[in-house]
Parts: sequence; structure tokens; C-alpha cells
Amino acid sequence: MDLSHVLSFLTVSILLTLAPGPDILFVIAQSMSNGRKAGIWTALGLASGVIVHTLAAALGITAVLYSSAFAFQLMKYAGAAYLLYLAYQAIREGNSPLAAAAVSKQSGFKLYRTGILMNVLNPKVSLFFLAFLPQFITPGTGDEPFQMMVLGIVFMLQAVALFSLVAVCAGLFGKKLLGKPRLGKYVNYGKALLYAAIGIRLVLSEK
Repeated sequence: MDLSHVLSFLTVSILLTLAPGPDILFVIAQSMSNGRKAGIWTALGLASGVIVHTLAAALGITAVLYSSAFAFQLMKYAGAAYLLYLAYQAIREGNSPLAAAAVSKQSGFKLYRTGILMNVLNPKVSLFFLAFLPQFITPGTGDEPFQMMVLGIVFMLQAVALFSLVAVCAGLFGKKLLGKPRLGKYVNYGKALLYAAIGIRLVLSEK
């Protein structure tokens, strides 16, 4: 694997990270409702989940998951259930304006854990890395798993940087809503709708 492969991979990774999807929307929702620090902790969790998927792809675990309909469905439903739980939690916050939510922010560790679980429990991400990473490695060298891990770390680092930038911007926008309680409630309900939509989409999706 040479430098040109790494740079090509980095370019594609940046475009994929910035494309509208569950992860970046999740960071925006957390940042707007709980502040930029919450968004950054969430981003760190999501990015850490990438390493789990990369390791699984490098060791062939993802291929086993994909070949087992039961394992795939089990992981898919577990991820959907967790997202629906997050939607329920957001609904409970719905009657509280953002100003109140800002007083009782979740701990950084809890947000980090939430990000990891959301990423790891999505089998679609595992399958994406299984198909995506091999396109940028040099085959026949005997160190393909190592190359995949290097690319996974590159993807993780750029995701942390971009998601953190998004968190800061969304956090500043959310801060402007602190003085508008009525509008803040709709942000909480919108967050619940987002989590529920992602969870339902995951359940209805096919391999």
C-alpha cells in the first residue's frame, strides 16, 4: 500500500463522512440539544466504533456475520432497539427546553458509550467496511489485515476531526436556541423522530 492509495482513501473517506447519514445527523442532534462538548464525545464514540468494524473486517468476522442470516438479523434488531430507546429518552426530554437540558448534561463517558454502541450495533457499517477497505489495499503482500487496520485508523482520525467541527458549529447554533424554550422543545422532539426513523429504517433494510 503506497501513499497514493492512502491519499485516495482519505479523500473518499472525507466525502463519505460529510455525506448526510445517521452518524453525522446523530452528532448534530446531540450538539444542538446538549452542546458542542456532547457532540464531540459522541463523535469520539462513533469514530471508535470504526476500529471495531475494521478489526472485524480484517479478521474475517464481518464475512461470517454476513453469511449467517441469524447473526445478521440479531445484530440488526439489537441496533434498532437501541435507537428506539434513544428516541424514547429524547421524547422524555421533549417537554424540557434546551436551557434546562444544558443544566443536566450527560456525562462524557455516557455519550462516548452511546456513540460506540450506535456505530457497532449497525451491521450495515460492518458490511460497508468489508466492501470498502479492500479497494484501497495492495493484494498479495501477505499483510492485508495490517493494511486494513491502517486505513481504519485513517478513517477514524478524519471522522473525529470532521465530526468535531460539525459538533462545534451545531453546538453554537443550539446555544442560540437556549433563550427560545418553545423552539428548543421542537429540537428535542426532532431528535426523537430522527432516532426512531434510523431505527425503523434499520429494521426494514435488507442485506
